[in-house]
Amino acid sequence: MEILLLTVYSIIVWLIFFKFKLLPWNTISQVIVFTIPVVGIAILILLLNIMAPSSHDVRVMNYNVEVVPRVTGLVVEVPIEPNQHVKKGDVLFRIDPTPFELKVNALEARIPGLKAKLVSAKAYNRELETQIATANSQIRVIQTEIDLAQKRLDQNKLLAESGAGSRFDYEQAQTNFNNLTAQLAVAESQKSQVIQKLSAQTDAGELAEISQARADLEQAKSDLAIAEWDLENTIYRAPADGRVVNLQLRPGAMAVQFPLKPVMTFIEDEQWVVALYHQNELRYVQEGDEAEIALKTHPNRIIYCEVEHIVWANAQGQLTASGVLPDTQVTDFHEGRFAVRLKVSPEEEIFLAPGAVGQGAIYTDKGKIIHIVRKVILRVGTKMDWLVLKLH
Repeated sequence: MEILLLTVYSIIVWLIFFKFKLLPWNTISQVIVFTIPVVGIAILILLLNIMAPSSHDVRVMNYNVEVVPRVTGLVVEVPIEPNQHVKKGDVLFRIDPTPFELKVNALEARIPGLKAKLVSAKAYNRELETQIATANSQIRVIQTEIDLAQKRLDQNKLLAESGAGSRFDYEQAQTNFNNLTAQLAVAESQKSQVIQKLSAQTDAGELAEISQARADLEQAKSDLAIAEWDLENTIYRAPADGRVVNLQLRPGAMAVQFPLKPVMTFIEDEQWVVALYHQNELRYVQEGDEAEIALKTHPNRIIYCEVEHIVWANAQGQLTASGVLPDTQVTDFHEGRFAVRLKVSPEEEIFLAPGAVGQGAIYTDKGKIIHIVRKVILRVGTKMDWLVLKLH
């Protein structure tokens, strides 16, 4: 563009001073003629870089998802092709579900038995409570019989000592009293055993057998849920709309649940078009400003965009959290650039390859008259992308 302006200016100078000789060609006119383009172009470039800043580092970036299987197993199916576009939820690959199905079936068969065990534990608890009630009733009956036997023993003793009763009746009463006393001891011992069993309770006041049976049942349900989750994840689905570019996974391969060993890389459709600018070029740039980019993958084509937002941060503004104090010694300092995210116009029906690079410009709301100069420069630059300058 500068060469074009200088060419037009040179023609005007030639017409004025040499063709029509409207002004004399002397020292003063020569100084003026050579000063005007230098000063003019310098001012034009300064204004362009502020009011229509350009970037020679425009990048197209996509979100990448490193696909790591959630379960380990043998791959039995890969129903997609390399670079095939898929929708969110489409199947990317399947792992052999047989071992996971067997585990689910085993846990499902175990749960009814654990439920029966819990019912039995609750029935056992009720049985112990019944045994305590029975033991209390038996103790009361025996105690009543002991009281009666004690009275008879005392009466027979008095009769035997006075000679009015036989010695045999006294001994029979004494034997009956001793038998009842022994029965009472046995009943109280049985009651103590039942109480001891009931005393083995959890903090919630529940019998230990019931608590253990309930815990075993809940553990089995949890294991079943995990097994069902593992079975469901033998089918890996696309996390978003996108494509797998370099597909190397094949049936028969072992997919391992290891973060450092992904089986494929999924490239989402969502893109970032980013232009990098020096820090003093963005003073007038605002969200919604018009922008244009030209990518090397599409020579001689201008892609219309607008400024979505400016990423007002870079790595130089970050201190890594550690136990080491920041290093403040003098080192070579390079100014970090800021990224401007651009939104491609919906009217642009064009495929932007992830990793494509090019140039671009942003047109602020100031100096709109000179925006035409930047647009011409950008269009001339994209025509140069047709040239492939290599000999091999």
